[in-house]
Amino acid sequence: MKQLLVIITLFLLSTTVHAQSVPDAATVLKEAFQKAKVEKKNVLLMFHASWCGWCRKMDTALADSAIKSYIDKAFVITHLTVKETPQKKNLENPGADEILKSQGADKMGIPFWIVYNADGKILANAIMPNGENTGCPAAEEEVAYWISILKKNTKLTDAELAKIAARFKANK
Repeated sequence: MKQLLVIITLFLLSTTVHAQSVPDAATVLKEAFQKAKVEKKNVLLMFHASWCGWCRKMDTALADSAIKSYIDKAFVITHLTVKETPQKKNLENPGADEILKSQGADKMGIPFWIVYNADGKILANAIMPNGENTGCPAAEEEVAYWISILKKNTKLTDAELAKIAARFKANK
């Protein structure tokens, strides 16, 4: 009986510690902005969830060795978890939903991204001129929008942007 009590206590402590270990959105962004200032980069904030296949595609594309150095040269990448299933709500970053809503994206799908400068000013987001979320760019118009954002907000060369475009087009 004593062993069962110890196991239950340890389980409860581990779930409490886990629930408390998810930082709030403000903390995540503050750390990203600090790092971006030091590294003289912008911040690419990605909203994602554990169940989201397109979120994983976006992360995979950004980490692809063919373009990773270009992305890393331009951005500090950080993530906020939103829109989790009821069983995994504990994974969400408190306050992330409010940021998503402030961008008019709370009713849109994920991934959703925002580009900030190191001072926290929003430079762009994933909403294309037609009002749709680019999500993980794959379709021609999504990739074109993504590249236009990169061109406007980074110092990436045309050759680097072309390689990034080619990689994202492979998401189709």
